[in-house]
Amino acid sequence: MKTGVFSIEGIKAREIDLPAVFGTDVRPELISRAVLHEASLRLQPKGAFKLAGLQTTAAMRGRKESYRAIKNRGISRLPREKLPKGRFGRVRIVPFAVGGRRAHPPNPEEVLVEQMNRKEYEKALKSAIAATARADLVKARGHKFDGNAPIVVDDAFESLAKTKDVQAFFEKIGLGSEITRAANGSKRKSGVRKTRSGGTKRPKSMLVVVKEGAKVLKAARNIPGVDVCTLKGLKAELLAPGCVPGRLTVWSEGAIKELANWKLVM
Repeated sequence: MKTGVFSIEGIKAREIDLPAVFGTDVRPELISRAVLHEASLRLQPKGAFKLAGLQTTAAMRGRKESYRAIKNRGISRLPREKLPKGRFGRVRIVPFAVGGRRAHPPNPEEVLVEQMNRKEYEKALKSAIAATARADLVKARGHKFDGNAPIVVDDAFESLAKTKDVQAFFEKIGLGSEITRAANGSKRKSGVRKTRSGGTKRPKSMLVVVKEGAKVLKAARNIPGVDVCTLKGLKAELLAPGCVPGRLTVWSEGAIKELANWKLVM
């Protein structure tokens, strides 16, 4: 499988062979599991204090003959505070009482991580990489671009240190409409979500994959909707946002060569 390489002037200079990983079968169900697995790793366990609502003297004695029995007193038979001289206080402990415990509190011991086998995750990641070479899947996600996928650029692209230079290069290779789509596509979330932080939905644009230490890692990260990463930081969430494979991806020629000998490190 061959693809063209764009020079820094924005013209196709030559063709290269793509690594075998781009020929992997696209498995949407595996990709979806991998994205959810990565998202679950960021969840934080939470739970109330285990004795919340239980640190009280309240008790309920149902036996009529026992000391502090509540029967035949004309009050509801519920756990009540123990006051001096055998008197009863307010209802406590039960969930429907003021200051009582919660009915079904969150459990801090609950397992939040959705586990995934290493080989299965590796297969999903390779499948997501292969989806970036399928022009039909990329266009089905809503990306706007001209030509074929994947988009491979010369290593000189990695030396671009200014955001305006990166944007100008994207215009040259026909990705200007994609940047405009992401920049103008921000929408306010509905309901109470918009009153919280991050109350704006921003479309995902292209993903840029380069080698370690490239200057473009900082230069391209501020373009709306664009994510930049190295091969080491490649994740299913970046390749398939929202569990939908086929993100428009710009690869540097050096990253493509590294991809031929790439091994997953979990």
